[in-house]
Amino acid sequence: TLPCFPGARPCIPKDFGHGSLVCVCNATYCDTLDPLVLPAPGSYVKYESSKAGKRLERSEGRFQSSLRPAGLLLTLNISTLYQHVKGFGGSLSDAAAMNILKLSQPAQDSLLRSYFSESGIEYNLVRVPMACSDFSVRPYSYDDVPNDYELKHFRLVDEDTKMKV
Repeated sequence: TLPCFPGARPCIPKDFGHGSLVCVCNATYCDTLDPLVLPAPGSYVKYESSKAGKRLERSEGRFQSSLRPAGLLLTLNISTLYQHVKGFGGSLSDAAAMNILKLSQPAQDSLLRSYFSESGIEYNLVRVPMACSDFSVRPYSYDDVPNDYELKHFRLVDEDTKMKV
């Protein structure tokens, strides 16, 4: 049987040494949270992982309106908003694309569902680097011709057309 970590669905653990365990994603399973349910007003939900063995351990709590504990005090003013959150996501670098493409098609489907579907963590944004980045296997750009301000020599490279577009 698969081990079940508190607060998470069962996973297939892989040890990379130094106390670092990850859940393996394959054609039949990818690590993900249980479906999220918004907490009641005045409450919060926290997920915690640690080297000590916590794996997406879920806990709940209630905000207190006027507590004066010793030490750190976090104050939330929910009547003042400084920014609008458009969503959450990650980066699709050359390295990420190369690793995803090494998976079998069913494993790719499972991985992408774990990120983007309602049964996963529901990412709705992806950042794609323009040209190469520090996660590319080689340096490249889209137009290496000096003074080509009209971009007549602009071309996507294989990394983009085969892995990211």
